[in-house]
Amino acid sequence: MEFVNINQSMALLYDRFVQHADARTGDWLLMSSPIPQTIIIAAYVFFVTSWGPRLMMNQKAFDLRGVLIFYNFGVVALSLYMCYEFMMAGWGTGYTYRCDLVDYSPSGTRMAATCWLYYFSKFIEMLDTVFFVLRKKNSQVTFLHVYHHSIMPFTWWFGVRFSAGGMGTFHAMLNSVVHVIMYTYYGLTALGPSYQKFLWWKKYLTTVQLIQFMMVTTHISQYFFIADCHYQFPVFIYIIGLYGLIFLLLFLNFWYHAYTKGKRLPKVLQNQTWAHHSNGVMNGNANHNEKEE
Repeated sequence: MEFVNINQSMALLYDRFVQHADARTGDWLLMSSPIPQTIIIAAYVFFVTSWGPRLMMNQKAFDLRGVLIFYNFGVVALSLYMCYEFMMAGWGTGYTYRCDLVDYSPSGTRMAATCWLYYFSKFIEMLDTVFFVLRKKNSQVTFLHVYHHSIMPFTWWFGVRFSAGGMGTFHAMLNSVVHVIMYTYYGLTALGPSYQKFLWWKKYLTTVQLIQFMMVTTHISQYFFIADCHYQFPVFIYIIGLYGLIFLLLFLNFWYHAYTKGKRLPKVLQNQTWAHHSNGVMNGNANHNEKEE
């Protein structure tokens, strides 16, 4: 009887919680409840950190060059489309880049739909890690990588369900721009060595990501300094602010280990880097590509 009462109490709390949800998005794919996405994310984490590597342990690595070319340029096209939609739905047609509120009216449905597409794209991008596992690139399945691909869709469910618009979507638009750059690079890399001459800008990728998180943190922090900013779902603001700060710190840590300590350099250059360190010289000009062979 006590167990039944607990279940009833939990159901009542959930009902009260969703009373404040966006009625427009309730029937959209994966939006009825956070449980389906939680199952997907849990399966993803289990596969890329445990079952997948064990499955591939005695298997030959898959040659996925053709798949990677199609996948990476496909994500570029999707990201470009989302950039366009975010701009046309608000960021280029009336948003102030300050305290922009959610438009829950039918006229704001385009932004809500773009938010859902951005949310769904996070599940597509989980294939990044799956490809690492199938290619036996397990060293690239880092905590930063898995955390990023897990937390984004989970938190964005709440964004789409409760506040699909306004200032809480700035980081999504900016992230789409960054993904156009990143996946273009990954696609060119997958095309082979003959395209290396077009990749002179690869050393700036981590810098672009750091700038992204600084911009996200700066933009969202306005909420705490604008007295009359009554954003309809402030919890999402806190989530974005925390997200931006955590990823800024994680990428700074990555930058330190990849560039300053040279851990992302080829073995020969790593040895040179450690030699320089032992002589007290900082050699931090390592080129980084998380997906590169």
